Amino acid sequence: MRKLFKTLDEVLRAGGDAVLVSVVAGHGATPRGTGARMIVTKDGRIAGTIGGGAVEYRSEQIAAELLEKRTSLTEKFRLRPNDIADLGMICGGDVDVHFRFIPGGDETALRVTERIGKLYRRGEPCWLVLGLENGKLAAWNEGAGLCGAELPEEVVAAMSGGETAFQVSAGGSVYYCERVLNPGRVYIFGGGHVAQALVPVLAHVGFRCVVCEDRPDFAAKELFPDAEETRLLDMTDLSALAAGVGPDDYVVIMTRGHQKDYEAQLAMMKTPARYIGVIGSRNKHKQVRQRLLEAGIPEEAFSRVSAPIGLDIGGETPEEIAVSVAAQMIMVRAGKGIGR
Repeated sequence: MRKLFKTLDEVLRAGGDAVLVSVVAGHGATPRGTGARMIVTKDGRIAGTIGGGAVEYRSEQIAAELLEKRTSLTEKFRLRPNDIADLGMICGGDVDVHFRFIPGGDETALRVTERIGKLYRRGEPCWLVLGLENGKLAAWNEGAGLCGAELPEEVVAAMSGGETAFQVSAGGSVYYCERVLNPGRVYIFGGGHVAQALVPVLAHVGFRCVVCEDRPDFAAKELFPDAEETRLLDMTDLSALAAGVGPDDYVVIMTRGHQKDYEAQLAMMKTPARYIGVIGSRNKHKQVRQRLLEAGIPEEAFSRVSAPIGLDIGGETPEEIAVSVAAQMIMVRAGKGIGR
């Protein structure tokens, strides 16, 4: 998502027109859910996706037409034969796609893309708001406040709730609100081969990675160009780092030794981290679990621990393990649990 808004910012600053295409409602079997997004310019789709297939193909055509007309609209696709916007599909789902035309150099849109970029760099959450009928575009963050178009108080208040994507009616208009940036990071302990394979996979699917190492050669930024940060630290004293780990954060432990894994796991299990994955054999983790219980870690804390880490897909190489770990973390992020 960061790349998509960065691309939109670059296009607009260069004077190019764009259509921001967003799935704002979806029901049943659809190619992508609410929040899927892409950017279309005179060169076609240049960033993002709303799921491919017939919906995306038709949406690209509509976006191209809107670039010519310099206007916006919301299209309702019914994914069944002989119905509204018939695409010849038999999925049985419904999807509403909003097409927002944004002219090159648009000051409001540029303020929004700039704000999103700043919040991402600071690791803070951010909401995107689209007025589906009145053309309003805004970004909101609790600390930084509102940026872009003015919004009714009811819309701002609704974003303080627990939902991450929804529509709300206020002042005679309908607004689509979506949390496009999540505050959580992935703290990866160990910068070895598996970590080097894992970071680019996680970054590609929207996780923000911080690599933690006690060896300078393995904490080098050059090894992890996709990481948000690399930290050189003492693995025997992680109290300062642990104090900053919150309930939106993820922890991956794959250091070079069992004792360091244990020390990292002991420190991280005292945090409210959403997910803790630890590499190693089942026998190793059975022994470590007993040590952790004896050290005062409560039994219920292990519900968020995956040890051995990742989904059991039968992989053995660093690249295969990286895929299994990323898949498991995507499940957790989607609220589907750790899985096995």
